[in-house]
Parts: sequence; structure tokens; C-alpha cells
Amino acid sequence: MAGNAIHRFRNTSVLAVCAIEAPRVITSDALDARLAEVYQRVGLRPGMMQRLAGISERRWWNKGTTFVDGAAMAGAKAMAEAGVQPGQIGLMINTSVSRAHLEPSTAVAVHHQLGLPSSCHNFDVTNACLGFVNGMQLASAMIDSGQIDYALIVNGEDAEELHEATIARLEERAANAKHVFDNFASLTLGSGAAAMVLGRTDLHPEGHRYLGGATRSASQHNELCVGDMDDMRTDSTGLMNAGIELTLEMWGESAADFGWEHDISRYIIHQVSNVHTKAIAQVLDLDLGLIPLTFPTRGNLGPAAIPLTLASVSGELSQGDRVLLMGIGSGLNASISEIVW
Repeated sequence: MAGNAIHRFRNTSVLAVCAIEAPRVITSDALDARLAEVYQRVGLRPGMMQRLAGISERRWWNKGTTFVDGAAMAGAKAMAEAGVQPGQIGLMINTSVSRAHLEPSTAVAVHHQLGLPSSCHNFDVTNACLGFVNGMQLASAMIDSGQIDYALIVNGEDAEELHEATIARLEERAANAKHVFDNFASLTLGSGAAAMVLGRTDLHPEGHRYLGGATRSASQHNELCVGDMDDMRTDSTGLMNAGIELTLEMWGESAADFGWEHDISRYIIHQVSNVHTKAIAQVLDLDLGLIPLTFPTRGNLGPAAIPLTLASVSGELSQGDRVLLMGIGSGLNASISEIVW
């Protein structure tokens, strides 16, 4: 049966959300220059990343800095901003798509770097670009149930390895125009990190209430985007169309119940491209002026995109502002959550 999964929280608030920027700026022009011979050979014009996606640049980490380091730096910053000590964290969830190996979890490396206590639950949650929001949902359920007082959600992503592998693959003589389009989404990705501290509302009335939201799955589309750390193949048009259809179904079933049709101050949507942003705004009748954009200069940061974008506008929000976190993850899954600032 088709329908939404609903989650509502009574006693969970966002205490801090922050981002750590990867410092090396990699422009789309620079990637195009490296692919110039490929474009000429397959009959394509350079400039597609800027022209089609609206992405002028993205970031890489400095040599010697890993996505684990980025996640740990973001986590330390979020705890400091929240005024929460490492020893108070009862749960830490790492939501990174990036990973160096299958075992152990990336979470244990972040846990160690942050000096979190032995009593702190720690594990990875991966669900494509929805991982961070899923981490928030799990943490809030544990806070509401009284199992923990504070949770830390972290994410670090590193696109450099995938970019380099993609360019090397396209430079092979067998590559054709279809191969370029299949790998196009890989080159729009970016590197960065983000973190959030969640805590009990009754202990922190100054926090920002996390009310809950809705999720919906369309797993018949699980082959539209399939990737690992050196190869990601994406049917970009098929993925966008299926994702929009899924989001529209979810919105139609839950928007009125949650009151999302009016008085929303910001729509923090997953950052993919100009085309994706405008399409979502059009089908849901959202005000484009209320959708802050980070993809033009940060690229698609995967699960880090929503918290990084929220952090970028947090200083502009006022008490009582209603904020929707909206994302679509390969697979497909879609989610909308509400925070009252």
C-alpha cells in the first residue's frame, strides 16, 4: 500500500547546527579544461556543469585532511556552540556516504577523535543524501523516549577521489557521449562537513523545536543512481523525475496535516542543481526566494547539504520561524521535516 511514514517528536530541540568548509576551491572551468579532449572527441561542448546544473565550483579538502577529520571538526564545533560537553553526548551518529573501508564504522573514528565517553552509542547511518535527516529522526526518538539527553549527528564528505577516478575513466578512448552523461552527476559533487546537536526541549527552552515530519519510499527506482567511492552512474533525468513524483505524493498526503501550505520561513532543500530546485519549487508551489542556495559554489554535498545550508542561514532566522528540511535520496526515499526556530 502507498502512504507516508509519519514521525512526531514532543521533547527534542536543535541546540546547534554548523558547517566546516573544505578549503580547496575546484572550479567547473578547471574540470572542463581537464576534460577538453574528451568533450572534443565525443562531440560535446564544455560548460555543462555551469550551464545545466548551475554549479560554478565545489570544494576539496587539503591533502592530509580526511572526511573523518571534517566530521570530527564539525562535531567539536557543534558541541562548543551548543554548550554541551563530550561527556554528555549519549549518541553519536555518523551519516557520511564517504568511507575508507567497510569495517569498522566511520563512527568509531569520529568518536575517538572527539573523545566521546564509552557510554556513548555510536554507529553509521547511510541512506544516500537523506542520511543526516534519518540520523536526526533516530536521535530524536531516543531523546523523546528518555534513553539519552543529547545526541550528535555528524557528516563528512570527500568528492576528490570520485572526481579523479571519473576523469581518468572518461579519458579512456572507449568513452562516448553517453558515458559522459552517465558520469555527469559525479562531477557536481563537493566536499564538506556538518554537524548538529540535539537535546531535550525541557532542559533547553532556548532550543529550536524539532517537530517531526513525513517520509515516503519508491524503492522500485533503486537502480537510477548506483555508485561507490570511485564510480557513480546516474540517470540524472530519470532520478529527478521520479524524485519529484515521489515528493509530490508525499506533500499531497501530509502538507495539510502539518500545515506546511502556509507561513513557512525557509525551505532547506537538498542541493542538486538549478533545474532540480526550480522543478521542486514549481510542483509544490514554493517561493524560490525562500529557498537558500549553496550548490552554485559548494556543489552537491550529499547528506551534508541540508545541515550545511541550514547553518548558512541560521543567523537570519528569528524565534518562531518555521523551517522545512526537504530531501530526496537515491533509492528512492523522500523526507520533509519541520523545525520551529
